[in-house]
Amino acid sequence: MIIRPLATLLLTLLSPLAFGQDGPYFQKDQDPKPEGKTWTKVHKMSDEFQGSTLDLSKWQANPKGNGWNWIGRPPALFRAENVVVKDGNMNVTVGKLEKPQKFGDSEYSYQGAIVRSHHAGQPGWYFECRMKANATEMSSTFWLMTKGQSEKKLELDIQECVGRVSANADSWVKDWDQIFHSNLIHRVNRHNPTKVQRQGQKYTDSKNHERFFVYAAWWKSTDEVQFFLDGKYVYSITPSVKWDVPAFIQMAIETYDWNPLPADGGLVASGNWEQRTTKYDWVRTWRLVDTTASATAEKN
Repeated sequence: MIIRPLATLLLTLLSPLAFGQDGPYFQKDQDPKPEGKTWTKVHKMSDEFQGSTLDLSKWQANPKGNGWNWIGRPPALFRAENVVVKDGNMNVTVGKLEKPQKFGDSEYSYQGAIVRSHHAGQPGWYFECRMKANATEMSSTFWLMTKGQSEKKLELDIQECVGRVSANADSWVKDWDQIFHSNLIHRVNRHNPTKVQRQGQKYTDSKNHERFFVYAAWWKSTDEVQFFLDGKYVYSITPSVKWDVPAFIQMAIETYDWNPLPADGGLVASGNWEQRTTKYDWVRTWRLVDTTASATAEKN
C-alpha cells in the first residue's frame, strides 16, 4: 500500500473553490513577490471555465487565424470541436478521426486541439493553471509562445507531459507520464540559425493523469523564469537571450514523434472519454503592482 504525503492528499481533495482568487496559489512561505508589491489578476488572460461555452474574447480554439497557422503535428490534427466547456472545466478530448485527412504532404488519422490566448503576457507576470492530464499517448501542456516575425521566436513551456509512455518511445522518455517538465526555447528563424533549449524537470508523486496539479511559472525578469508545482518553488531556468518578447498562452494536446502512437492508436483510439480528456479547471494570470497603488484602486 502506497501512503501519499499529507500535502498531496489535501491537494487532491480540495475543491476548486478552496484555491483563492485574490492572488496566485502558493503554499506557505512560497510567494516570491517583492516587499511592497501585491498580485493583481490579469482578467483578460484568466478564466474559471464556469460557463457552457469557451469565452472567445479570451481564447481561440481554431488552430488557424490571428497570425497562427499550426494545425498539429502528424498524425494528430488540431480541431476546435474537441474543446468543450462543461462541469467547471475546459475539456480537450483526443480521438481517432472518422477517416484520415491530408493537408499538403501530411496525413492525419487522429485528433487533438490547441487553445491560445488572444492577449499576450509580459515579463514580470505569473501564469498558472490547474490541469489534469489525459491518460493517452498524447500530450497535456501549458506554455507561452511569441507570435509574428519578431527577431526572437521564444517558447516558454511551463508544463508538458504525456499520459502514457508508448512502447516505441525514445529511451529518454521514461516517466514522462509522471513529470513536471519545462523549457525555455530560442527557436530557429531567419535571425537565429540554431535552436537553443534550456530545461528543468522534476518527477511528480503520482501520474499526471491521476489528479489535478497546479503548474505555474513566474516570468520574473528577462533573465530568469521561476517554476512552481502545486504552489511550491521547484526550479529556475536562465534563458540564453533576453526573454523580452510578449507571448501568448498555449494549451496544446498533440502527438509527439518521440512518443509515437502504437499501430492500433493505443488509448487515443480505444480509451473512454475520461481517459482521452485533458481537463483545465482554471487558468490565471497575475501581475505585480505597488501595494499602495492597489489599495488606492480598491478604495476607488
